[in-house]
Amino acid sequence: MGESFIKYMPISAFYDNVEGVRMKLIRKTDPNLVSLISDLKKETREGQAAIWRDIAQRLERPSRNWAEVNLSRLERYAQDGDIIVVPGKVLGAGAINKKITVAAFRFSASAAKAIEEAGGKRMTIPELVKENPSGNKVKIMG
Repeated sequence: MGESFIKYMPISAFYDNVEGVRMKLIRKTDPNLVSLISDLKKETREGQAAIWRDIAQRLERPSRNWAEVNLSRLERYAQDGDIIVVPGKVLGAGAINKKITVAAFRFSASAAKAIEEAGGKRMTIPELVKENPSGNKVKIMG
């Protein structure tokens, strides 16, 4: 095999020069996800809440490596009144009886229904950031 199938690109192709700062380009194609990651990083810079940067970095990973949390795990590890962030998807396996607030990028239909029936609250990550910009008492699960 004379030629390699791997094509090499200069390092500068992977970076964008914005305002004199070299930043790695985001490879995500979902505009909502790209916007969310950007907003989370902006909130970190403005509000000094490192939790949002952690969530942004987790969402930058390939989606096959995102967290998938079942209701049974929420039931096992969360306490009543906790605020939980799942940087990925909440799935409906198991049962939940606790009144907790869960923010995630996605919810399965059965998980969303079960959380609300238990008296909890489900929300998206941007809604949680708007409600709690400092990230106080927020736990990451996944």
